Amino acid sequence: MPIVRTIRVLPFLVLAMTLRLCAAPMTDEDREHLLVHFEMTGHMLAEEVRGLSPAQLEYKASPDRWSIRECVSHLAVAEPDYWRDLQKAVKAPPDMKDKKSVATDADIMWYGIDRVVHTKTGGGHEKVDTYKNLGEALAKFEALHATMIAYIKTTNDDLRAHSFGDQELIDCWQWMLEISTHAERHIQQIREIKADSNFPKK
Repeated sequence: MPIVRTIRVLPFLVLAMTLRLCAAPMTDEDREHLLVHFEMTGHMLAEEVRGLSPAQLEYKASPDRWSIRECVSHLAVAEPDYWRDLQKAVKAPPDMKDKKSVATDADIMWYGIDRVVHTKTGGGHEKVDTYKNLGEALAKFEALHATMIAYIKTTNDDLRAHSFGDQELIDCWQWMLEISTHAERHIQQIREIKADSNFPKK
């Protein structure tokens, strides 16, 4: 009986292995673009918060705006969810062949630069007091950043072949990039806080 069962299952195992072997890995260009952007945002965030005093970290331009410490806390809270969402999407069958992303790669890049339009944070990611200590929040961010960089360097997943999102569909490569451009967006926010005329001198 076990032999018969094995014979019946074998074709399905072969098919699954064939599909995995036929899946195209990320192109060198796509891999390099992700790697450069993730390394850039990791370095930029560390540099922007280096040497800041408690007063500077907690300064708010207005009561309804975030402090620098809260920006970093937000990244430490949000990015694990973004990473889990990506991993889940990549495990699904490839489905982008007959679909089209609503955004270009340039649109995803622009999201990290354009701070003219402000969006409301939700989904629990607005809980910016999760990390009261900058060092703890930054360490959390940097540890996950290192995990994602290692994935980018080594994965054979074809991120372009998998869709991400329901209402505003993009591909998984774009979502991976958006994780980093989201960090860039908040780095820009930190720079705005530091440029405020009332920002503490020390």
